[in-house]
Amino acid sequence: MMKLFIFSTLLASSLAFAPSQNYLNISPNSKAVNHVTALNIMSPPSVETASSSAPSKVPEMIDKNVYNVNKFMIDTVYDIICLVYPVKGTKRDFARFYVLETVARVPYFAYLSVLHLRETFGERELGDKMRTHYAEADNELHHLLIMESLGGNENVVDRVLAQTMAFFYYWYVIAVYFFSPPVAYHLSELIEDHAFDTYSGYLENYGDALKKQPVPAIAQKYYVEDNPFLFDLFCTVKNTDENGNFSNRRPQLSSLYDVFVNVRDDEKEHWKTLCNLVQYGDMQGVENKDVVGTKAKPDEK
Repeated sequence: MMKLFIFSTLLASSLAFAPSQNYLNISPNSKAVNHVTALNIMSPPSVETASSSAPSKVPEMIDKNVYNVNKFMIDTVYDIICLVYPVKGTKRDFARFYVLETVARVPYFAYLSVLHLRETFGERELGDKMRTHYAEADNELHHLLIMESLGGNENVVDRVLAQTMAFFYYWYVIAVYFFSPPVAYHLSELIEDHAFDTYSGYLENYGDALKKQPVPAIAQKYYVEDNPFLFDLFCTVKNTDENGNFSNRRPQLSSLYDVFVNVRDDEKEHWKTLCNLVQYGDMQGVENKDVVGTKAKPDEK
């Protein structure tokens, strides 16, 4: 009954969250790249253009009820995982990360499922968003493969728990995303924020031990040897160089510490994209330095 109540509350509130014109289109005064529209603009905005357009953009906020339900759900699941899998600097930490990565990649599958359905029924302006979500899913897959290579999936109980959570969460996100993409994106925004904090704390507390361990072969292949096309594709909110061109992140790996630094930084990239999608309906809504977490709408006076 509790799950039904939370689900009903979220869907009812999400219907009230009607995206503004800002979610669907480029602002008339904005020259920034918009991957949601049919305009397939491949060149990035200049530094001057991005800076001059940013102040004119007003971020959308999430309905307070929806915000609270989303936060309650994600915080509760995160606290349960922390209780079952406390980080102690042992091999069991990789089981925790295996569970987290199994669940964290599910929303991108759900987004693609709904977007594919919409495309099947005639929408033809979804390509950029679908490609980016595929690249995000591929990135999370490699996080998962890294954790598996470290032994995170050795215990059958961990596998069953992670896969069961992923199965039900997939269908939940499908339903939410069908009615309100911004609400579904906000769920993932909260997850990626927790993931970034988790890996940051792990690196801070156990960095010395990680620096003594080798780079897993799958991490070397993904971050260094593979074609970086998909890697670059999910990094939608990049820094710009002195010429206004997007700078590409090229990881260098010398130990397991560097691997976890890159996994953490990947989560931050996902978070920035999701923040822009919630607040502007545009994967490049504002430039890197201006991205902030989504806020709840204040109570009307």
